Amino acid sequence: MLSIDGAAGGGQLLRTALSLSTITDRSFRIDDIRGDRPNPGLRPQHLSTVDLVADFCDADVEGAKAGAESLVFEPGSTCHTDLSVDVGTAGSLMLLFDTILPIGVTCDEPICVTATGGTNVKWSPTVEYHQHVKLPLLARYGLEATLELERTGFYPAGGGRATLETTPWTRQPLELDERGSLERVEIYSKASADLEDSDVADRQARHAAKLLDDDGFPVSVEDVAYVPSDSPGSSILLRAVYDRTLAGFEELGERGRPSEEVAEAAVAQFQSVHSSGATVDVHMADQLMVLLALAGGRLAIPEVTDHVRTNLELITTFGSDMHLAGESTDTPTLVASPLLDEQ
Repeated sequence: MLSIDGAAGGGQLLRTALSLSTITDRSFRIDDIRGDRPNPGLRPQHLSTVDLVADFCDADVEGAKAGAESLVFEPGSTCHTDLSVDVGTAGSLMLLFDTILPIGVTCDEPICVTATGGTNVKWSPTVEYHQHVKLPLLARYGLEATLELERTGFYPAGGGRATLETTPWTRQPLELDERGSLERVEIYSKASADLEDSDVADRQARHAAKLLDDDGFPVSVEDVAYVPSDSPGSSILLRAVYDRTLAGFEELGERGRPSEEVAEAAVAQFQSVHSSGATVDVHMADQLMVLLALAGGRLAIPEVTDHVRTNLELITTFGSDMHLAGESTDTPTLVASPLLDEQ
């Protein structure tokens, strides 16, 4: 059984451990879960992820309760293909889907997971990011998955509902060390229906388009929508389409934060990464690490964050040879050979 120190990695360490444990059939014990957080231990969104993965493979689990700072997970050998989970809060469905995606695509059959909770919330990618950036990028490497949104869930009420469907992955190395030239920046903006009178989604899109156009970037507004939701809220996604990759930059609206400020923050994110040699945005770097370990390849990232370091250490614990190349350069690159082929 692998022993994992969960103090410095937050929920990401637990999610990575759950994915790789199930795929590699290696049990683990994680202690001091989220130990460096103001509210350490398992929160409802983490418990939902543990329960989902355990249901998927009939795992034996010890310590899965709110506030627990230690957990033992022993994966089973089954592969349940139709699952559902209710986070019960505005906890992120996308982080839950990030955990189950690598597991699902290594299953011999298609799987379907329906979840209820937050779809556009802080500290996680939005549903639009998955639909327009992550999954289309992965499709270029043989990973076929769809994400259908039934209802948007903003913080604090949540209430969003979405379904992820995966098929077995014909693995191809993720060769993402060159991005090519920029073709265009696409804008996807949405807000809850009760913000339509204030033109929140339209203002976000218009201001982002003007800023990008003024700086000489090719830009198109792809979608502006007002949607029903249990809480008011808004979000904007900029999808940068390069010759060889996709990158996403998004911001959430908040009470008292002007729509124009939301747009400016998203544009600033894009400009920062575009000025580097990175092939993906900061969040995608984290999200692709497990898949990179499974399929092998190269991934040029914007920066070596604490998340990248702790995730890298954990991934190597599960047997991957993943390492950083050119860490002191402008384009640090994660490099790995296929973990599944080595087993």
